[in-house]
Amino acid sequence: MGERARAAHPAPLARALALAAGLALLPAASLAQQASPALPEGLAGAYQALDAAWQQAPLSFAALAFSDGPANGYGRYTLREDAVFAAGDTLTVYAEPVGFGYDATAEGYGVRLTAGFELLNTSGQVLAEQTGFADLRADSRNKLREFHATLSFAFEGLRPGDYRLVTTLTDTVSGKTASGELPFSIRAAE
Repeated sequence: MGERARAAHPAPLARALALAAGLALLPAASLAQQASPALPEGLAGAYQALDAAWQQAPLSFAALAFSDGPANGYGRYTLREDAVFAAGDTLTVYAEPVGFGYDATAEGYGVRLTAGFELLNTSGQVLAEQTGFADLRADSRNKLREFHATLSFAFEGLRPGDYRLVTTLTDTVSGKTASGELPFSIRAAE
């Protein structure tokens, strides 16, 4: 009878061991947050690979473009058809940074970026610049991978001609910095 009792338990034990093996693939921080069953092994491994690549990657932009007004969410912006503005127009820039670090917060993970810019003429002369003009922050129970920002610039007194706007984001957690350049023109008054 003792052998039958042992034979009746291998299936539940095997399921428990399989579940434990699946959980071992997840980062420890994910285990504390997870209330649902473990991810499939392939997906858990992909998340681990993404975490490793994300940490090693430089801070960079998945998207950086002029938009027609503020974004309505991640990837939900209207790309501006051209980069030609009238004097006094507000320039709106949509940015999707990637490769940033995470700050430990009471909620879980925090994204902490600051924005800066340089306005250059065609010869490279800096006409205006400012560092740390915007703090971009978000807190989440999970590591955010879809983070975006809408930045607005109002430059007064620009003459008709060609310019370059260099947008810089600095990650205050990892110390990484990314810059992206957007050329634009100011058209002559009609």
